Amino acid sequence: MSENPLWDFSLAVYGRPGVSAACLDLQDRLGQDVNLLLFAAWAGMACNADLPAGELARIDSAVAPWRDEVVRPLRAVRRRAKGEDDALYKRLKAVELEAERVQQDRLFALSGLTPAPGGGVALAAVNLYRLVPEGDPALMALLAALDTPPEP
Repeated sequence: MSENPLWDFSLAVYGRPGVSAACLDLQDRLGQDVNLLLFAAWAGMACNADLPAGELARIDSAVAPWRDEVVRPLRAVRRRAKGEDDALYKRLKAVELEAERVQQDRLFALSGLTPAPGGGVALAAVNLYRLVPEGDPALMALLAALDTPPEP
């Protein structure tokens, strides 16, 4: 466990069947930030927090420079290296993951949230609908995956 419960949540949830595919579809098709999607889900599920659209926008604006100047360029380089040099690809993937952890540390710090009982997928959906249009197939798949208990 890390000192960042958002990061711990993200690592646990991202490995569930369907979560990564849905998040990456939303990223590639709609330009969504996977870290912000996971943050919105964490806020609802783990912190019992209903995040107003303005709060999500404030937090997103604060992390946008890091995402746009560090995470996205690293992702582009990693994707370009795929199939070219396996060792380099793996190192780039690790560096990109570390950059995403830094972004999640910032999201966690900016939010002021801490885990609290009473949250759930319904509240995560409320937060996620503020980022992605309700009814989007990938969002529906993400919510279904989040609602599936983790495998033992």
